[in-house]
Amino acid sequence: MLATLSRVKLPRLLSTEILSGSTLGPRFRGNGLSLVFRSSPLKDTADVRNVCTSRTTFAKVRGNQKSEISEKKLTRHFVDHRRVKLVAGSGGKGNCCFHSEPRKEWGGPDGGNGGDGGSIIIKADRFVKSLAQVAAIYKGEDGQSGGNKNCYGRNGSSTHVFVPLGTVVKEQGKTVVDLSKHGQEFLAAFGGAGGKGNRFFLSNENRAPLTATAGIPGDERVLHLELRTMAHAGLVGFPNAGKSSLLRAISNARPAVAAYPFTTLNPHVGIVNYRDHEQVAVADIPGIIQGAHLNRGLGISFLRHIERCRFLLFVLDLSSPEPWTQLENLRYELDQYEPDLSQRPKAIVANKMDLPGAHEKLETLRSRVMEPVIPVSALTGHNTEELILHLRELYDGYHQAQGTSEGKPTT
Repeated sequence: MLATLSRVKLPRLLSTEILSGSTLGPRFRGNGLSLVFRSSPLKDTADVRNVCTSRTTFAKVRGNQKSEISEKKLTRHFVDHRRVKLVAGSGGKGNCCFHSEPRKEWGGPDGGNGGDGGSIIIKADRFVKSLAQVAAIYKGEDGQSGGNKNCYGRNGSSTHVFVPLGTVVKEQGKTVVDLSKHGQEFLAAFGGAGGKGNRFFLSNENRAPLTATAGIPGDERVLHLELRTMAHAGLVGFPNAGKSSLLRAISNARPAVAAYPFTTLNPHVGIVNYRDHEQVAVADIPGIIQGAHLNRGLGISFLRHIERCRFLLFVLDLSSPEPWTQLENLRYELDQYEPDLSQRPKAIVANKMDLPGAHEKLETLRSRVMEPVIPVSALTGHNTEELILHLRELYDGYHQAQGTSEGKPTT
């Protein structure tokens, strides 16, 4: 029996007396170790059939291998412009060969042409809401080379780039096309033509051509994709004014929130749902600073997001000494970037009403401005219902001014 067990690698915790079975029965469990002895009634020796080591020390530690990711990295932001490099597929090479067949000595040239390269097509899709899924580089499929027996190479398949409705395609600052209808396509890069095989060059003067051409490379272009309209409403304010917290309070969006400025570096879009199943898109624009129209603090890129909103919500921080000066500076920066940009339909949101001294500043603010001022607290959710109702009034007024609902912006 010991000779049989010596072939099995066991821990040293078992002694020879235990293995002999003189003091223990046919089954022994110790420290998670299970031994099963099956003895034959006709023989004195027992054969070890199964040895099971179920001890936890032999098992792999299956811990949580995924590292914790912060909420800021998990947040998906809205992309309203993208630089795309398009490289269409190249044509396949033409083949140079001659027909070979028994009892047919002068078969002649039979090299086929190469296939055409695949083109790249930009297509508008109403189910796509953002340019976030658009890659930076697209490479078309190359055409296959030609074969013998006059076989042509297969053409490369076309590559489609799906973009939201209202995407404007620009090249070197000039508008190329405006994709405003579902299914509208724009052939952005043509695939290269396939090369010619030596069969193509057969003539009465040259009965055995040895010429075959290579395929033509596809077009290569760099385009800029921009959304004509990013959202219905845009939250405009200085850094740390509480725009991200306000968007969390009125929608299901979850932008990152922190106690330091410039927490938001990319716009986030949240959807406000109403009982009549109408949806209003609200964009959290990164905070702008004084001199933003001179591109201070990435001001030009931030102001470009505001340009693509139909009406504005100026978010003022009531914890500042003079919140009405913030409104004046915001209007100045917007008008310097684009004239009359601050004259779009708007409302003033006085945030952080939960702080002491906010009510006195609110009364002073209302006496200095002509627009309606909506006091809210993004932290406690106080008076957010009034903001949501006023947001719907701006939304309905915008579409009444347009005269048709076909121009609703995509979100």
